[in-house]
Amino acid sequence: MTFRQLFKGSLFRFEDLSQARSTPFWKSIIYLIGLSILLAIPTVYQAFQVMTQIKADSLKIVQKVPDFTIEDGQIKTDSNDQGFIYQTDSIIFTFDPAGKRSQKEVEKDLVGNYFSVGLLKSKAVVVLPDYGGISSTMFGDNVLTFSYKQEPLKSLTGEKLKAGLKDLEIPAWTPLVMLIAGLYPAFINLFVTLLIAGIAGTIVAKLRLRRITFFESFKTIVYCATIPTIIATLISLFQPEFDVSLLITFISLFIFFRVTTFFPRIELPMK
Repeated sequence: MTFRQLFKGSLFRFEDLSQARSTPFWKSIIYLIGLSILLAIPTVYQAFQVMTQIKADSLKIVQKVPDFTIEDGQIKTDSNDQGFIYQTDSIIFTFDPAGKRSQKEVEKDLVGNYFSVGLLKSKAVVVLPDYGGISSTMFGDNVLTFSYKQEPLKSLTGEKLKAGLKDLEIPAWTPLVMLIAGLYPAFINLFVTLLIAGIAGTIVAKLRLRRITFFESFKTIVYCATIPTIIATLISLFQPEFDVSLLITFISLFIFFRVTTFFPRIELPMK
């Protein structure tokens, strides 16, 4: 069967999915990647919305930052400014030239979808919310530290910071990079979800005396996951915290059990 036939069957003609068990495994993996891309879209959308908000909030924050320079790897101000903590709709910002706060304290400031940013005495700290694993995938960790002894922070000043944020533009390719980064955790999550569903589906199909192997069940249930993945994507756009794994598992199994009625039966020996 072609991808088009399988896609149409997964939406309108569940009986056609009974042929999915004979499709090549590579075709099921490619289809699974397509579903993963769809599932990653809400995460990318939320992250992009936050980035837009962050730029607006950053412009508010820098207006409160006094002029400073970097000397001997430490931040220096022209006055006896002891620093401050300022919170906007997306950022919790710490300016601490006096060295009163530690990196751990800045990390603990991270709440929900907020970014926690700290210009500490000897380094800058950025703590990112890990949207669906995107931050960890892109940067290796969601806590980033930057020494003032290295460029570009070595020559940073208050005026340069304000000018840089004012001219900052989000590149047009950013959503694509986010989508690629978000694809990996989305694929792993969906793969594990459907693997578990495949095990459950195989057991139930065997109890119903249907002739099918686990491998065939898994390939079939990948296509059964089309409708629940579309529904999960729409829900995630409005309810990011919703657990889509359970939704995908139960609806995929429901469709799969309907498909199993078209599988050949196991004939029990007559006594």
